[in-house]
Amino acid sequence: MPGIYRDLAPVRDATTVPVMVLEPEGHARGGIVVLHESREFTEPLLELMRSLADDGWTVLAPDLFHRDNGTMPDRVFGTDLIEDFDACFEWLTGRGVFRDCIGVLGFDSAGTAAALVATDRRVGAVVSVAAPGIETPLTPEAVALLAAAPTLKAPWLALFGADDPRTPPEQIERLRDAAARADVATLVVTYPGLRHRPDRPGFEPAPHDDESTLDAQTRIFDWFDSHLR
Repeated sequence: MPGIYRDLAPVRDATTVPVMVLEPEGHARGGIVVLHESREFTEPLLELMRSLADDGWTVLAPDLFHRDNGTMPDRVFGTDLIEDFDACFEWLTGRGVFRDCIGVLGFDSAGTAAALVATDRRVGAVVSVAAPGIETPLTPEAVALLAAAPTLKAPWLALFGADDPRTPPEQIERLRDAAARADVATLVVTYPGLRHRPDRPGFEPAPHDDESTLDAQTRIFDWFDSHLR
């Protein structure tokens, strides 16, 4: 059904992943799995997801923190991440989306997760925004992006703010070189002056915020347009 609704995507171990679904009007061009580190959907995130759906994509956002194992993790990596992504992948392919027309979009630590998914699964395209953990893994289950980037299996776009202390410019340069060794298209973009999250304003107001935000969002849409075919 078109519009926005919630559903459950089965996981192989018989559990399910709660997902938020946004479907376009008419036939979907493909699907985009949106990974996010928050336990709720902020209005800016929902607005971006609506824009992706308006552009013709079925958008699927899983609740990565659905497991009740007595802890409250703020990041999900390793087997749990891959299982949840596989559940979303199979949800989309089960509704007629071609495998090479599925993309992944992630923000902050989930941007790191999106890149790591692309080293383990063949998808159509991946975008990571403000992804930390370049030199040092974020968790014992994660891999540093410098080590992961050369093994990417899907075209990867990475967007960073130059003044984000979690992603220093010298680390981003090393990441750009590492990603260039992958067998797929990669593009690492840095926005001068932005401290964090170049995909949307509000983190560090500055005269160039609007221009950088528009450029970042345009790159996200163009990356999926170019590679999900």
